[in-house]
Amino acid sequence: MLDQFIWIGAELFKQGLVDSHGGNMSVKIGDRILITRRNVRLGSIKEGDLIEVPLQGESPEDIQASRELVVHRALYQGTGAGAIIHAHPPYAIALSISENKIIPQDAEASFFLRAVPIIKVRGETIGSPDVAKLLPQFLNSNYVVAMVKSHGSYAIGSCLEEAYKYTSVLENSCKVTAILRSMGQNAVKPMVSDYSAAKPMGKPMGGPSRGRAIPPGIGVMDRSSKAYRRGSFK
Repeated sequence: MLDQFIWIGAELFKQGLVDSHGGNMSVKIGDRILITRRNVRLGSIKEGDLIEVPLQGESPEDIQASRELVVHRALYQGTGAGAIIHAHPPYAIALSISENKIIPQDAEASFFLRAVPIIKVRGETIGSPDVAKLLPQFLNSNYVVAMVKSHGSYAIGSCLEEAYKYTSVLENSCKVTAILRSMGQNAVKPMVSDYSAAKPMGKPMGGPSRGRAIPPGIGVMDRSSKAYRRGSFK
């Protein structure tokens, strides 16, 4: 398990998805959470940088864990996630400040993400109870990654690699949007031309479908596909 944290943490840093001491990751193991410690350098995780805490209730170890622990707990309890990555992708953060929702313009992100909600909260965002309350409502419906305005991304997956995939796809898509705008192109049309005619993409992580928080037809990737079951995520 440590090897996974080391590998993905290094990739997040190399890709510029986190700064030297930014971001955090966790996995759920039964009724426990294994989460990166507070002020960890994700680019060089070592033994002792992972803190084990209970899924529910507080523990003495909480003070050593990431300040985002409250958000991780809420997401595990409110979704079917097996892993969570919180990153600070700069292009996605820039769009979160100016947009109400990120709609990918490229085919890759349109396939994986379809759309990315932007959540706005008042005051402090790091380890915010408001973020912990709002995020599960979105990531338990038709989204696998969401942005908190001006703060960063939260991606869920069955494992760390899947959550990393969504984080990377999001940032690359936001770069494409930035390039389009630098060329004088207005990035406003989603790759799926008719959301109203599109079929829902399957059940959300975490069980039965809830009331939609987004327009009908905007969904996540089809987890029932043969390719997904093979573990290729595509």
